[in-house]
Amino acid sequence: MLLAITATSVTPLHAQQKQRLPNILFILADDLGYGDVACYNPTSKIPTPHLDQLAAEGMRFTDAHSPSTVCTPTRYSILTGRMAFRTGMRSVFAGVGGPCLIDESRLTLPQMLRDKGYATACFGKWHIGMSFFDKEGELITNRGLKGVQAVDYSGSIPDSPIHRGFDQFFGTVSCPTTDWLYAYVDGDRIPNPPTKLLDKSNLPTHPYSHDCRRGMVADDFDLERVDLVFLEKSVNFLEAHVEAKPQQPFFLYHSMQAVHLPSFPAKEFQGKTKSGPHGDFLFEMDYVVGELLATLDRLDVADNTIVIFASDNGPEVPTVLNMRKTHAHDGARPWRGVKRDQWEGGHRTPFLVRWPGKVKAGSTSEQLTSLTDVMATCAEIVGAQLPNDAAEDSFNMLPVLLGTAGEKPVREFMLQQTISLALSIRRGNWKYLDHKGSGGNNYDKPGDWGMSPYKIEDTDPDAPGQLYDLDNDPGETKNIYSQHPEIVKELKEQLESFKRDGRSAPKT
Repeated sequence: MLLAITATSVTPLHAQQKQRLPNILFILADDLGYGDVACYNPTSKIPTPHLDQLAAEGMRFTDAHSPSTVCTPTRYSILTGRMAFRTGMRSVFAGVGGPCLIDESRLTLPQMLRDKGYATACFGKWHIGMSFFDKEGELITNRGLKGVQAVDYSGSIPDSPIHRGFDQFFGTVSCPTTDWLYAYVDGDRIPNPPTKLLDKSNLPTHPYSHDCRRGMVADDFDLERVDLVFLEKSVNFLEAHVEAKPQQPFFLYHSMQAVHLPSFPAKEFQGKTKSGPHGDFLFEMDYVVGELLATLDRLDVADNTIVIFASDNGPEVPTVLNMRKTHAHDGARPWRGVKRDQWEGGHRTPFLVRWPGKVKAGSTSEQLTSLTDVMATCAEIVGAQLPNDAAEDSFNMLPVLLGTAGEKPVREFMLQQTISLALSIRRGNWKYLDHKGSGGNNYDKPGDWGMSPYKIEDTDPDAPGQLYDLDNDPGETKNIYSQHPEIVKELKEQLESFKRDGRSAPKT
């Protein structure tokens, strides 16, 4: 099932010391689209029974969004409650790219929870940057193969996750099976460094296998078993923690490789669906969720755990295009766009929350929300006071979870960003894109993953931006920028204000 946040009570610890705070399990999938999960897409060709059950036992959000259309900025925003464009970084990390995008002085979600007595752990993909050094002690800036080969692996990593609020970390620096370094970080070291170039001749070859760079690999790094290694680490953490410190709440951030390309499902899952290797990978992703939920049940902590499940952005281009053609499965359904695009398919994603006794089972919310909101929501749950220099774009969604928010939106506005730092802003049904085009993928180049067949001509080609009415045009097919200059003016001014102020959430 999904990410679990232990739920016993929302009463803050300082108000009632004897009342245990809920555990929190946050499960983040990678490149999982809105249409990849059966409870969001009745035409899905891939069974996702554990996610469907999680939705049946909790709340399913239909207007939830990743803060960015790509992974690094989204992961930064989840752990800080702040939009990553404010750092000025474009693109994403690769290889041993760093330093960490989260400044050492910034309050993070795990640090906030640790300050409230939580044990904190992260297992899986980090991808927010780490600093590596060569034998002369110089910071490595090359994010490719040469950078990986230059690392002095005898040294420690000064800005790993254990230096940003987590008590424990085991995982990878960047994308586990893509980005040049195929080795595991344990704490702030790589105990088993890469020793040879990856031999791709032994890896599967199919339309979803090409996003695998020939980097350096450690002898214990099996590209087909990465998610099962992460699962084992998370299960071991849960078992050890509940046995040793049953009264201490935990925050577990399980950050999957699945279903980022290349689609290399473990052998146990190969051929388990009728939808090819990517369908099998989706099925493995759902299995991992199910095993985490089953572990909570087995340890008798499920009733006091909040489980949160989300994705870092929309589905990848080759995945969507090939799955549409060969298996009649659309991971972006019903939205326009895919990963990197500012249109809804690039960032409207599955978001599920289970909290037994607090969140109504089988409920659905149409409230607009962003993954930046996890931090302010958790702060409210545990009774933490957020300073004004933290979580600047995070809104408290607890009233929505508890069913007390009513019809009034918690968020009047929501910001989005792309890999190029192009921005958009939502207010209700209105969506303003402060740029032309998708903000990410190039739909004019026929060779760009075959995107040109999916191009929709701009109905207001002379306009410098785009405006869509999602109530009447959820597919974002009609740019009505010039028809509503007053709406454009209001949203443009509000966007600029949020940029100048350094925040979009109200001050505490």
